[in-house]
Amino acid sequence: MSIVAPRRRLSTLACLLLSLVLLWLPATAGSAAEPSRLAEFLAAVQPAALVPGADRFGPVEGSPPLAKVMAGNRLAAYAFVNADWVNSTGYSGRPIRILVGLSPEGKIAGARLMDHHEPIVLIGIPPARITSFINGYVGRDVLQLAAAGPAARPVLDMVSGATVTVTVIGESLVRSGIRVARAVGIGGGAAAAPASPPRELDPTAGAPADWTGLLGDGSVRRLQLSVGEVNEAFTRAGNQDAASHPESDNPADSFIDLYVAPVSVPAIGKRLLGESGFASLQQSLKPGQQAILVAANGLYSFKGSGYVRGGIFDRIAVLQGDSSIRFRDRSHSRAGGLPVPDAPALRDVDIFRIPEGTSFDFTKPWRLQLLAERAWGARDKGFLTFDVGYDLPEKYLKPLPPPTAAAAPAPPLTAAAPAAAATETVEPPLWQAMWRAKSGQLVVLGVALLVLTAVFFFQDWLAKRPVLYDRVRLVYLAFTLFWLGWYAQAQLSVVNVLAFLNALRTDFRWDYFLMAPLIFLLWFATAASLLFWNRGAFCGWLCPFGALQELLNRLARLLKVPQIRVPYGLHSRLVAVKYVVFLVLFGISLGALSTAERAAEVEPFKTAIVLHFLRTWPFVLYAGVLLAANLTIERFFCRYLCPLGAALAIPARLRMFDWLRRYRECGNPCQRCGSECPVQAILPEGNINPNECIQCLHCQMLYHHDHKCPVMIQRRLKRERHAAIASAPPPAPSRSPVPGEHHV
Repeated sequence: MSIVAPRRRLSTLACLLLSLVLLWLPATAGSAAEPSRLAEFLAAVQPAALVPGADRFGPVEGSPPLAKVMAGNRLAAYAFVNADWVNSTGYSGRPIRILVGLSPEGKIAGARLMDHHEPIVLIGIPPARITSFINGYVGRDVLQLAAAGPAARPVLDMVSGATVTVTVIGESLVRSGIRVARAVGIGGGAAAAPASPPRELDPTAGAPADWTGLLGDGSVRRLQLSVGEVNEAFTRAGNQDAASHPESDNPADSFIDLYVAPVSVPAIGKRLLGESGFASLQQSLKPGQQAILVAANGLYSFKGSGYVRGGIFDRIAVLQGDSSIRFRDRSHSRAGGLPVPDAPALRDVDIFRIPEGTSFDFTKPWRLQLLAERAWGARDKGFLTFDVGYDLPEKYLKPLPPPTAAAAPAPPLTAAAPAAAATETVEPPLWQAMWRAKSGQLVVLGVALLVLTAVFFFQDWLAKRPVLYDRVRLVYLAFTLFWLGWYAQAQLSVVNVLAFLNALRTDFRWDYFLMAPLIFLLWFATAASLLFWNRGAFCGWLCPFGALQELLNRLARLLKVPQIRVPYGLHSRLVAVKYVVFLVLFGISLGALSTAERAAEVEPFKTAIVLHFLRTWPFVLYAGVLLAANLTIERFFCRYLCPLGAALAIPARLRMFDWLRRYRECGNPCQRCGSECPVQAILPEGNINPNECIQCLHCQMLYHHDHKCPVMIQRRLKRERHAAIASAPPPAPSRSPVPGEHHV
């Protein structure tokens, strides 16, 4: 034992040192423009397979590159890759590359999907359906498609579940076709709208003081749709199935009431976010980066089912010219209520930062595109798009000064300036407003954490009362599942761990993590508890999915469902699987955090807790299988697969205290605690494995139970014998015979 323990400590220390080295490795760029693959794709495709009747490709020319497609001596089309001309980044965060042939008349003569990394296409959608969707654009004039809008394009409901993928494919085909048409002057594409004179933001402009004024002058734009209007739009698009499955039976109900505004414009941002909120936003923006605010009420959410930390917002996109911008969770933050007089109470108020390196100019017109999605049956979906156009009001703009004009010198500082600055009220940053907005929920969570702390500090007092202990644990698990999980949606995930580790390697900022108050407080409590009770405080008491498993297993036991006890030899090997899963996710995150976030779907937390099982059937089936296994093997996922549990278990041996009490007889000969441990965290020799223990305190209840623990049973019997002896009446005293006394 004296040899094994130092080896374990050395191996633990080595793992920690290796982790620190990996954390401080430079982050991979990942954002550099990838070279064109047009020549590679042309070599892999026969000319006639791209453009019917063609017999050869010309040389690749220009930048972005093009190649002529010839049919004899006739020019049949221009071949190009959509990703070379426009942004075609899909759900995977990688470009969707399509080889396109554009005819001299400006029509798409042919298109073939050549390269992508979309998970929905790789594992869920037959390639033939994607090919069929792309072929729907063949023969269509790109300028007419752009002018007619989304309603004239091929419908998207033929590819259920691939919302972002097919939208990006359709948009990139049209936008790249327009750019090529303009570049070569075909199909009227060279006739672009006259450019407006260059302008810049006017720092002296002011915004209206109230919500009505902001709407009236166009500072805030609105899209208002009723359920009936969306029904009619689906009917016009020829999708009667979607039209007949509305969100509400009342056509007058609000489908969505959406508001959009550019909050990086100082006058608008200060009015909508307040001085402190705008200052906090400016701190989060890189030089030249812009941000927009999107807020809404109604039955439909613009966030979409793809939104979970690390996911993508699949229902909104910003379009400007030929550019399309989509948002991921890293560029998103929630905002509190809007401090504007007469502003409505809005369910969703969110800020989206335009990704760095993206070409976007607020002084030019742009639009927010909303994807309206309806589902019916098991997998059938229909989609429509609605646009909110935005053109910054003239009062916020001024003409650019002539290039030769010298910049006006800054006014000299005066003695009065410091005094004036000193009198200004410095308001707290935006994350503090987020905490104020969640103050009620934070109080509830804080009380729950204090209760749990009391449970652990006074665990002996509680464990001596088995019935009370069981009721307290049952109530706490119900609170964790129903309030913390399904209501507050404060389910921690391994994605949080990976994002934190990635932030340490790149541009760590506390305010990013402070934007989610409940998650931050829960993580702080979990980190602190690791020093006292290893991972068990979270895994055993504060994990909503863990609570769901335990409550379901309790129900299964009541229904007499047979329980399986995994043989120790097999169990000791299976527990290593979750560490492998975590290390794989961690390794992936070093190169591509977004890929690791998608791979983290090995956790069913998103499906079962965050989205309430309202997902496509593969995700629901996966979560259901894990929960079904839990009915016979308690906490099956926690034991063998949970990467978050593995991440929290790594520092388990660094805890400063060992609160769980044991007898010398534990393990030799008594195996009562080991046989009843819900996760088999007690070794055959009686020691508790801190990496696997969930601090459920069941072993401590047995430790004090004088009808279950052999040691306590012996002590109880000894007490009872002593008590019986002490309470027995004393024997009658014997007397010596008295002289002269006669006995009959």
